[in-house]
Amino acid sequence: MENIVITIARQYGSGGKTVGEMLAKKLNIHYYDKELMKLASDDSGINEALFVNADEKVKSTRLFHIAKSAYSGELIPPESDDFTSTNNLFNYQAKIIRRLAEEESCVIIGRCADYVLKEYDNVLSVFVHAPKDFCMEQAAKKHSMNAKELEKFITRTDKHRAEYYKYHTGREWTDARNYDLCLDSSKLGFDRCVEEIMAYMNVRFQ
Repeated sequence: MENIVITIARQYGSGGKTVGEMLAKKLNIHYYDKELMKLASDDSGINEALFVNADEKVKSTRLFHIAKSAYSGELIPPESDDFTSTNNLFNYQAKIIRRLAEEESCVIIGRCADYVLKEYDNVLSVFVHAPKDFCMEQAAKKHSMNAKELEKFITRTDKHRAEYYKYHTGREWTDARNYDLCLDSSKLGFDRCVEEIMAYMNVRFQ
C-alpha cells in the first residue's frame, strides 16, 4: 500500500491537533487542516472567504438541526443557485480529501474526513478525547478567559463539531464505532498518542 492517510477527529482542548502535527512531522508527511479550504477554493473557483464564512455562520444558526441525507460525493454544478451553498462547500472539501487520499500519505484534521474516506482501505481514523479538566487546562494556554467563560467556549465548540458531523454524516461524532482508534490524551500524553497511532499503523498496514 503506497499511501496511508490518518484522519483525526478531536474534542476541543484534547490536543488532537497537536498530536496530528507531531504525527505528520514524525512520518514526514503533509498535515492538512484549514488548508483544505484553500485547496477547495482553488478547485471550485469559489472564493475562499465563502468557505471560511460558512464555517463561522453555521456556528450561530440552527442549520444543523435540519434533517439531511449524509454526504454522497455529488457536486452541484456552477449554473445552480446552490453552487455556493453550505452543502456544496462541504462537497468540494470532501472532493479534495478524497483526492489527497488517492495521491499521498497525509494527516487530515476534522472535516468529517473519517466518513468521507470510510470506503478507503488506506485510511486509519482516530478520535482524540480527554476529560473536561484536562481540556480546560490545555485550552487555558491559548485563551485568556476565566474558568466559566472557557468552559462555555469548549462546550459550544464541541457542540458545533458534533452537529456539523451529524449533519454531514448522519452519525454521532463521539461514537467510538466510527473510528479505528480512540485515545484519551490525558492518560497517554501527546507523545504516547503518536506512538500508539504509529503502532496501530504498523499492525494494520504492516
